[in-house]
Amino acid sequence: MAKAAGGRNGALMAVVAAAAIMSVALGTRQTFGLFLGPLSAHHGLAVTWVAFAIALHNLSWGLAQPVAGAAADRFGAAPVVLAGALAFAAGLALTAVVPNGPALILGMGVLVGLGISCTSFGVVMTAVGKAAAPERRSQAMGLAGAGGSLGQVALVPVAQGLVDGWGPAVALLGLGAVILLAAPLGGWLDRRGAETAPAPAPVPLRAALRQAAKHRGYRLLTLGFFTCGFQLAFIATHLPGYLTLCQMPVGLGAVALALIGLFNMGGTWACGWLGGRYRQGQVLGWLYLLRGGVIAAFFLLPKTEVAVLAFAAAMGLLWLGTVPLTSGLIARMFGVGNLGALFGVCFLSHQVGSFLGAWAGGLAFDLSGSYGPVWAATALAGLVAALLHFAIDDRPAATPPLVPALS
Repeated sequence: MAKAAGGRNGALMAVVAAAAIMSVALGTRQTFGLFLGPLSAHHGLAVTWVAFAIALHNLSWGLAQPVAGAAADRFGAAPVVLAGALAFAAGLALTAVVPNGPALILGMGVLVGLGISCTSFGVVMTAVGKAAAPERRSQAMGLAGAGGSLGQVALVPVAQGLVDGWGPAVALLGLGAVILLAAPLGGWLDRRGAETAPAPAPVPLRAALRQAAKHRGYRLLTLGFFTCGFQLAFIATHLPGYLTLCQMPVGLGAVALALIGLFNMGGTWACGWLGGRYRQGQVLGWLYLLRGGVIAAFFLLPKTEVAVLAFAAAMGLLWLGTVPLTSGLIARMFGVGNLGALFGVCFLSHQVGSFLGAWAGGLAFDLSGSYGPVWAATALAGLVAALLHFAIDDRPAATPPLVPALS
């Protein structure tokens, strides 16, 4: 009984720490759409430049995620979270104090992306997956993801108030300070109890990557995760500007982003709960199908304040529930020994989609003055992703024999 209690306590501490770290990291990222116009005006740059920097951080995040995940698998989450928090804060500070294009690209585009790779899903959420018992893994990751949405609710209005009252530079510096305060919590992620030990010896990373590349379910999961990134980055980056274009009240975009974060708390928890009771690939398929339908309805129906709030609430329920389901599905197929690295490779596809979603929105607006084509593509992508996930074979992969070390 004492061992089981210790295991539950270790997993609970990991869930609490993960929720706090992701609240800060993802809550800050959720505010980036609020900086699109103010940064453009403050730095004297075209909207395309700022949109490209925000888009680039998604790509940097994706490229760094497999490395960050592998580092956490090997050295633990704490040093990776600390390094990421320093890079994240430095990127925001550079963007705030140096008003030119190259600094914007390096700060917001590169350093912020590196920082988020170390303070979000691929390191933080997978640490929860390792700390929790297999039968509770999906629920634990869903609970951590739900708690991690708190920052998306709290930081959006804070950032909006700082931008309105003090300008985008002060707002970015304030967000960077909050990120640094959360860095020490990374030490809690590596505390595990007896319930999860001893862990089986992990397959060597190269062998695990080869195994994953041959697994049809993992390939389909990786392809489908592209859609999640495309949809979420486009909406988070361009929804405030789109609402302004539709003659909606000033500030409604910030309210919508905060509402997405609020409803994401319940949606992420619910997806983790469902993933513990039903096949995770099937739950993902329905999630993408519903998300595509909600996006299509919002784009086609008349724009009113009620419609915007209803859209934000519905999208929040379907927002980040993909993460515990996707990471749980990878753990089911391959175990947790290389979960950080394998999720990181899958997540790279997500971030390529995020890059294209954020950038395509700015490009479409600059070329045509309309977001219409990207809204249509975003809705259609939900159907494609649903079909891919419904076809996933989630049977555990056969573990290749370990190659004995040469003496």
